Parts: sequence; structure tokens; C-alpha cells
Amino acid sequence: MTSKRHSTTRLAPNRVDDDRLLDAARESVLSVGVRRTTLAEVARLAEVSRMTLYRRFPDVRSLLAELMTRQFGALLGREAQRVEHLPTARRRLIEGAIGSIRALAEDPVMHAVLDLDGEVLMPYVVQRSGRVQRLADQFLAAQVVDGHTDGSIRAGEASTQARMLRMMLQSFVLSLRTSPDDVPVDALLAELDRTLEAGLAP
Repeated sequence: MTSKRHSTTRLAPNRVDDDRLLDAARESVLSVGVRRTTLAEVARLAEVSRMTLYRRFPDVRSLLAELMTRQFGALLGREAQRVEHLPTARRRLIEGAIGSIRALAEDPVMHAVLDLDGEVLMPYVVQRSGRVQRLADQFLAAQVVDGHTDGSIRAGEASTQARMLRMMLQSFVLSLRTSPDDVPVDALLAELDRTLEAGLAP
């Protein structure tokens, strides 16, 4: 007997928005991890046909890349709003970066990836940059340019400064949970704050 959940009428491709598909992908990642997530399972959870999903995302990699971009982009947007009242671009950048690290450390999707499939992140650490890293580079570069404009960040090539910051912050995101209990997270992030202040101040 068909369950009530899956008896819902499947929508035509042009009536299914990406959020519905990405919500289903998120549900699958949280349940079984990245490697065990399939397009067939995502289509089932989204209650759409497989062909509908294939038309939008030809493979699992493109679907999960879009999911991570949505997750991280939304997080950056929230942090940007949280710190927008601060008086200088330098403080907005630093406090927003540290807030983003905290948020990512608590993000359930990031938890699922690190706990179940941490190895899938390695190519983006040692071989190539992905969409999430490029998004972070663009976000940080815009903040660095703002800092050049208001004089709160030392002069330099904005793209180079942004890349340095992203690489530093990325290491915190991936390593923070592995820090032994003898060094509190708050102390590590306070030290990061001081390091960024010293490195960015004119």
C-alpha cells in the first residue's frame, strides 16, 4: 500500500523550485552522509520524478555543491547582518569571520560531512578550490576593499589579502573540533581575533 507521504502528486519540472530539491538533499546528507546520498533518494524525499531532478542537477556532485553554496551563502549573509553596526570594515570582517567559524562548527550539515564523510573535503584542501571557497574569497575581498576605503585595513592587493584570510579561516573551520579540551575554543578564537587585528591593521 502506498504511504500517504509518497502518494502526493509529483510536480512538473517547471513547478519545482531548487529549495525543495536542496531541502531533500540536506535531509539525505543528515541521514546517511554525502557518499550514500543518491539522486534517486533525493527525488524520493522531494517527491518528484527522477527525471525532474536530473534535468536540474545531472549528478550528485553538482547537487551537493549547490547545497553547500546555499548553506554557506546564507550563513555569510546572516553574519554580515549581525556585524553591520560595527564602526569599521576591519571589525566587521574579523567579528563576522569568527562568528562564521562558530556557526559552521555548529552547522548540522557540516557536522554530517565531517563526521561521516570528512575525506570528501580533502580535494578542496590540497588540490583545488570549490564553489564555497570562491564564494568566501569574493565575500572577503569585498570586505577588504571596504577596509581600504575607510582606512581600517592596511593597503594591499585585495584578492591576495582575501585569499590569505580564507586559507587561514578554512583551517579553523576544519580543525576546530579536533582541538584538545585543554585549549578552550573561546581562547583559540580570541587569539585568532588578535592575530587578524595585528595582520590587517594599517
